[in-house]
Amino acid sequence: MVDSTAVLNGQTIAYTAYTLAIISVMVWFSVAITRKGKSNKVSAGLFYTWVGFLVVLGVSLHIVTANTIPWKHMDLNRANITPEKVFDITVENHKFNLPSETLYIDVNDKVMFNVTSYDLTYGFGLFRKDHSMLFQMQVVPGHVNDVMWQFLKPGVYSIRSTEYSGPAGYQMIEKDVVVVR
Repeated sequence: MVDSTAVLNGQTIAYTAYTLAIISVMVWFSVAITRKGKSNKVSAGLFYTWVGFLVVLGVSLHIVTANTIPWKHMDLNRANITPEKVFDITVENHKFNLPSETLYIDVNDKVMFNVTSYDLTYGFGLFRKDHSMLFQMQVVPGHVNDVMWQFLKPGVYSIRSTEYSGPAGYQMIEKDVVVVR
């Protein structure tokens, strides 16, 4: 599994370049039709060639980056994967109820987080020390809410709600409760 930070950085670069290419079409078209004293025609062949290139580039970019999503393989093959650890977590009254004070995980373990809400829709996210998100999911009452993740390197993570659940939801943070060693 690829680290989600590497995926985020790679996708940021790729999609920024793609966005700049799209903006270039708008700038080129705007300049071409507003020039004074010169023909305000945009060559249809050149315009549609550039737009066609952007469509092919965009579709290719989506296909290539789909294979970099860290949890994709694990999610698609879930029926054949047995997690090394399963943590059953409940949420009620704006509070995460963990099975133990600290959730210890070994590096390379595949872990299943089963999260059940008894009252509202919450979010369940694991966050690094620098406050960047490792992963998250929505936790809906009356539904199966689980996520499987493989931890590739040691770290300490906090659990936070990533969904608005009313004014009391801002305090839904369990600091440094997931320890990967």
